[in-house]
Amino acid sequence: MNATMKDVAELAGVSRSAVSRTFTEGASVSAATRLKVEEAAQTLGYSPNALASSLTTGRTKLIGLIANNFQNPIFLEVFDKFTRALQERGLRPLIVNLTDETDPANSVRMLQQYSVDAVIVASSTLPPSFAKAFHDAGVPVVHTFGRPSSLPEVHVVGIDNVECGRIAARELMARGYRQLGYLGGPEHATSAQDRLQGFEEEISKQSDVTLTKAFSGAYSFDAGRVEMLRQLAGQSAEAYFCGDDVLSIGALSALRDHGLEPGRDIGIIGLNDMKMACWESINLTTIHQPIELMIAASVDLVEGMLLEPDRYPEARIFPCKVVERGTLRHTPEA
Repeated sequence: MNATMKDVAELAGVSRSAVSRTFTEGASVSAATRLKVEEAAQTLGYSPNALASSLTTGRTKLIGLIANNFQNPIFLEVFDKFTRALQERGLRPLIVNLTDETDPANSVRMLQQYSVDAVIVASSTLPPSFAKAFHDAGVPVVHTFGRPSSLPEVHVVGIDNVECGRIAARELMARGYRQLGYLGGPEHATSAQDRLQGFEEEISKQSDVTLTKAFSGAYSFDAGRVEMLRQLAGQSAEAYFCGDDVLSIGALSALRDHGLEPGRDIGIIGLNDMKMACWESINLTTIHQPIELMIAASVDLVEGMLLEPDRYPEARIFPCKVVERGTLRHTPEA
């Protein structure tokens, strides 16, 4: 049978309340008592019951981690890094799938049923109203991959998607491409809108560059493949900025099915720099999004809100850069 708090108290020669205080964060207990309790617990193999502890502290340490695009392989990396980072801080991730959810109120009710201490909305396609709904319900929230602003209503951790569009346009034009295409994610997604805005702004500075634009139904391989097949059935561009790596990989599949060589025949640049992008069979030139730094910042904000729930919302924005691989032609010689 598992050791109990009573067993630890008897072996340590202290009261059960002393054992409880030893394992309650912030509770007062002498160094000598703590040492005796910890030694007894180690001898007996005792671990405090997290649920019972939450009744005492009023804190579950549960952090709702919600997303709505489980088809995108990047989220395997995102969830791996998020769960590790939260657990290292003594917090407990609760992953929630909101793929078909459209009502923020339903999401709030669901997470409140689990008595989460805070929520991380890890999505660039869920509208800002989802994170705002948690804030309005009194639940500390961070919107990771959200749309930054100068006066955020909730904590936002993200990238400047408009600038990423500019980076992609500059990179393609520097390589001599003049007929450019934008292949974005869902048209309603703020990330897709902002990336297109920056792409268009930079292209508009050049009179000899043309632009075609299209949106896909989702950030997914199938959506990228279908849209690129549609492009190839008409008048395709010389090079495409695909607003996500998984869209890019779908597009690469369509090109190769048509006997076209990415980089040589049609250029592709993605965004994210997920692990698959560097596989030899993919070798995608892309814009690197510093996901690990963004996740660390998100967890820092969650911890800060648990200590100071009314802290003023802030936006933390991280720079991106091009990662050179093999799906664009080389820059023309000066």
